[in-house]
Amino acid sequence: MSDLLWQKPGVQVDARIQHFLAGEDVVLDREFFLFDIRASQAHAEGLQRIGMLSADELDGITRELAALAQDFEQGRFVLDERFEDGHSAIEARLIERLGDAGRRIHTGRSRNDQILVATRLWLKDRLTRLGALCRESAEVALARAEAEASLPLPGYTHLQRAMVSSAGMWWSAWAEGFIDDAVRAAQTLAWVDANPLGSAAGYGINLPLDRDHTTQALGFGRLQVAAAYAQLSRGKFEMAAIEALGSALLDLRRLAWDLSLFTSAEFGFVSLPPQYTTGSSIMPNKRNPDVIELMRGTYSAAAAARTEIEQLLSLPSGYHRDLQFSKGAIFHAFGRGLAALELLPDLLRNLEWRVDRMHAAIEPSMFATDLAVDLARQGVPFRDAYRQAADPARWQQGDAADSLAARTSPGGAGALRLDTLRSRLAELS
Repeated sequence: MSDLLWQKPGVQVDARIQHFLAGEDVVLDREFFLFDIRASQAHAEGLQRIGMLSADELDGITRELAALAQDFEQGRFVLDERFEDGHSAIEARLIERLGDAGRRIHTGRSRNDQILVATRLWLKDRLTRLGALCRESAEVALARAEAEASLPLPGYTHLQRAMVSSAGMWWSAWAEGFIDDAVRAAQTLAWVDANPLGSAAGYGINLPLDRDHTTQALGFGRLQVAAAYAQLSRGKFEMAAIEALGSALLDLRRLAWDLSLFTSAEFGFVSLPPQYTTGSSIMPNKRNPDVIELMRGTYSAAAAARTEIEQLLSLPSGYHRDLQFSKGAIFHAFGRGLAALELLPDLLRNLEWRVDRMHAAIEPSMFATDLAVDLARQGVPFRDAYRQAADPARWQQGDAADSLAARTSPGGAGALRLDTLRSRLAELS
């Protein structure tokens, strides 16, 4: 490992303690490394603007940071155990190439300041991706709702056959759900879009850092003004981002549950694209819905990450090393969550209804509610109409298309109002 910036003369570094302190930093910082380089470039520009770097020194730093980013992306530079973390790797590279100019890059910064801005930029990138995936999933669901609005589908409450539903109703539910998830991702992105760069260790620094420049250079929506609040926001902002991710993953979990049931032999309403299933390692007759089962389980990563960060935040104000553990939490939550959501749009595009099985599952009891409402429209008090419609002797196989067309309450099969959802989706583009 390279020399430690904070190491004091005469103090022996214990390898076991240092390993514990570093934790997974080198591995995790690979995820944030390019964002750290971007922030380092903006910081260097700010230093030059206040006379702490010459124009030539800034040119050299700019050139070497760009070369480091390219080397990292192409595998020529590896962030490994030679370094304490990503920040020390950047500084070591600049010192190696530029000497004293490289040593000046850390002026006015703390390592905490560096990871705080790098992870903030990373969160913005991931929330942008989350919003895009939610919009794409909503678009697919809405298009299929429009195309399959009148396709009868058995409807269930309490996992029991309840009423005639439709593919249009099923699809429109997911369309509106993912529109809401996209809205929440955008709102969360706007909320966390605050620049903490230049807050040092939470108390500012005795230099007139050009924080307005770095805010603009890094594309932040606003400056996080209070240096101490930059520390207070760490963890709080990460939890909000995970909660936005969790909203989408909760919808994904319930959608995957539907597909788990609908693809079973007992239901048989849906055929999945073959690439979304795997063969059994012992039962040659089976194809397993492994993808949707892992989709179903993905929310657990977000829930665990949120809990982990929440438990870190029982701290007084100021910076505390405990917050180092928040990096792993967001990495695992978004890593697993976005990977699942990236597979969703194509799954929604390509799943196929087994119309014969759907039709066969619609039986007379599922028209009992229609009968009760029809009796009420004829003047029978609803409680009496309910009792009459509950008599199995009165149940008859109805026409599913007629039942759906008569469901004219807004949001029902006969009044899906998909144009309203289409307008909301368009506003997000």
